[in-house]
Amino acid sequence: MTQAPVGNAPHHRPRRMPFWSLLDDEARAELLGIGSIVVFPPKETLLRQYDLTDHLLVVRRGCVKVAANSAAGYQAVLAIRNAGDLLGEQAALDGGPRSATLTSLTVVEALMIPSPAFRTAARSVPAIALALQQVLSERLREADGHRAAAGSEAVQARLAALLLELGTEYGCPVGDSSVLIALPLSQDDFAGLVLSSRRTVNRVFEQWRGRGWVTTGRNRVAIERWDELKRLCDTGH
Repeated sequence: MTQAPVGNAPHHRPRRMPFWSLLDDEARAELLGIGSIVVFPPKETLLRQYDLTDHLLVVRRGCVKVAANSAAGYQAVLAIRNAGDLLGEQAALDGGPRSATLTSLTVVEALMIPSPAFRTAARSVPAIALALQQVLSERLREADGHRAAAGSEAVQARLAALLLELGTEYGCPVGDSSVLIALPLSQDDFAGLVLSSRRTVNRVFEQWRGRGWVTTGRNRVAIERWDELKRLCDTGH
């Protein structure tokens, strides 16, 4: 998939190292030996919140949406996960129910690993344990960062940063200057990812459409003015 120029990516979000990239050859061979490859079509549920299943996944290719339902019935989109990311590790480690529902946004190929075998591998192969520890630490930092951003940054800046990030990862050139984000994300999804309400996100998109910065449709967003969104990221307004 063609990406937007790397130099235009939002520079204030350091790129995460996915779980698979943190492993050495021995660790990867160990996990490949105890796991099996599975393929999910778009819009398929990989893991369901509250289920008591006993495996985890490592994304080999594709994109996954992580969402959780609140007690009030509201669904919050927590994250987008990509190739190399570890999924379902919390329930696999503590044996509890799934804390979120994972849905494929594209065709997803993943390595499915039984939880007991993964725990054994993590005890016997130091690189797996170290990579797991780093992923868990990054997830905590990510959650803290989201809470801090919700209180300190304008919704427009958070939404602009998200669009630039997705445009860099999943952008397809359309016409002379447009970048289509090739993921089926709804306005509710965008609202959840920037910790805001759908009404507020709709209002921001409406303003940006009027200025010619973006075009939108059903589950479709195209960036028309990359420079203007980057300016919002830089100023935080």
